[in-house]
Amino acid sequence: MDFKPPERAENSHKGTFGKVLNIAGSKYMPGAAYLSSVAALKIGCGYCFLAACDDVIKAVSAQTQNIVFVPIKDIKKQLKTTDVLSIGCGISTSQKAISIFKTAIKNAYNIPTIIDADGLNILAQNQNIKLPKTSIITPHPTEAARLLNITTQDVLENFSESAINLSKKYNCITVLKSHKTIVCSNELDIYENNTGNSALAKAGSGDVLTGMIAGLLAQKMSPIEASKTGVYLHGLCGEIASQKLTTYSVMAKDLIDSIPFAIIQNS
Repeated sequence: MDFKPPERAENSHKGTFGKVLNIAGSKYMPGAAYLSSVAALKIGCGYCFLAACDDVIKAVSAQTQNIVFVPIKDIKKQLKTTDVLSIGCGISTSQKAISIFKTAIKNAYNIPTIIDADGLNILAQNQNIKLPKTSIITPHPTEAARLLNITTQDVLENFSESAINLSKKYNCITVLKSHKTIVCSNELDIYENNTGNSALAKAGSGDVLTGMIAGLLAQKMSPIEASKTGVYLHGLCGEIASQKLTTYSVMAKDLIDSIPFAIIQNS
């Protein structure tokens, strides 16, 4: 069913802005760390701590001074004080990345956690990993297929059912991304998003969505409302950016720049 967004985050967090710990990026994908971190800040979280390797920290720090950088070895310490864990954007599927993922998930406990991209690929390879109590996964169809051990075509032909099966299997909220993204709650209620366009089919768009949902979670939105609102506003960002740049020329950074206008339009 179509989703009518709730009141915008500014009216929901009641002055609580929160901290996101974002474990993201790798030597060849520093952009994913930048996009997911800055999107969380742009939508309103108070702090975004980026845990990454030195190469990523150097690359991202050259682009922004708004992120707090922490070494990977301090993940356990940071998890003791964070409000939200975001993990997976561009971390790769190396043995080191797998070890980092397992350590973070094991120590997240009751921390709201959003898992995307390579985090999902690692989870697909290690399906015995128990996710934190409050988890959100954000797969595209191919990632969903790996998680369910079926084909991508199976996912595309049974889209809502695939979202439900993911939420059942991993006891989580599922954000299954497509031209009409579906959000499935833990209770297996389905919401079909009605914003967005082909401008979102660009590398980095999913990193921005992950950051937006994480930033809303940090403002004490419930996980299901953060997921639905994040998806809705993300789609709206695509529409707004397209009005200026056309659907051909929108890049992921343009989605971040459009977040304030999406919030205003939704107010």
